[in-house]
Amino acid sequence: MDLNTVLDVRDARRREPWRPGDAWLGGGTYLFSEPQPHLRRLVDLSRMGWEPITHGDDGALEVAATCTVAQLSRFGRAYRAAAAPLFEQCCRAFLASFKIWNMATVGGNLCNGLPAGPMISLTAALDGQCLLQSQGGTLRRVKVADFITGAGRKDLGEGELLRSVTLPARALGCRTAFRQASLYGLGRSGALVIGTLDPVDGSMALTITAATVRPSRLWFPLAPDEDGLRRAIEAAVADDDWFDDIHGLPEWRRHMAFRLAEEIRRELTQLPQDGAR
Repeated sequence: MDLNTVLDVRDARRREPWRPGDAWLGGGTYLFSEPQPHLRRLVDLSRMGWEPITHGDDGALEVAATCTVAQLSRFGRAYRAAAAPLFEQCCRAFLASFKIWNMATVGGNLCNGLPAGPMISLTAALDGQCLLQSQGGTLRRVKVADFITGAGRKDLGEGELLRSVTLPARALGCRTAFRQASLYGLGRSGALVIGTLDPVDGSMALTITAATVRPSRLWFPLAPDEDGLRRAIEAAVADDDWFDDIHGLPEWRRHMAFRLAEEIRRELTQLPQDGAR
């Protein structure tokens, strides 16, 4: 897609004043996928030099907004943590070509705010926290589950930048279970549900994405029974929060979310086999 209204592309390192018609440019896989008639200038983040993934002293991971899907996938395959399989599972949920994998960024996927965004699924399920930076340099943090406020909507001010997402060590040490459903074999996710079980205190979290307009993350001090899980989902997700588009009707998405959630509950409440995570 030619962005014929864009008159300039500037290097983000120059820190020039933000003005109407500006947009951050990460991988560009969304920006160049459809017309953007409101844009006049792109602010290129590709030369910022941010390390894709860094390890914190406390065992947390900080994933830069410019980290690509390909970089995250390679990291996940080599990473040694209980939650490591989720990285590849969510990267594969893109069902994208190698070109997209090597250009699309974690930050771009989050800032698009699309219900089927698998980087939203991954980071919300692992209790991720966004680091946001204003044009004036002020920093603030917000949970990924709260950052996405609706389909295509996010808690991001004018000119504000998503710098990174931090995944806490406690979440990375959890057992995980992943389920995804699509109407078609190679279709966009219609429901994507992730469960985590904390080996420290036995608490369980369940995150519903793709089926809903925004992530819904439920936390239980102890794993619930089937009825308790269903009641919790019904209380957390309002009827008009189930997403509706050509990739699935709200009724089907709701049904699949309940079904996948129960499969995850059963998987996580079973004792792992010898040698399993």
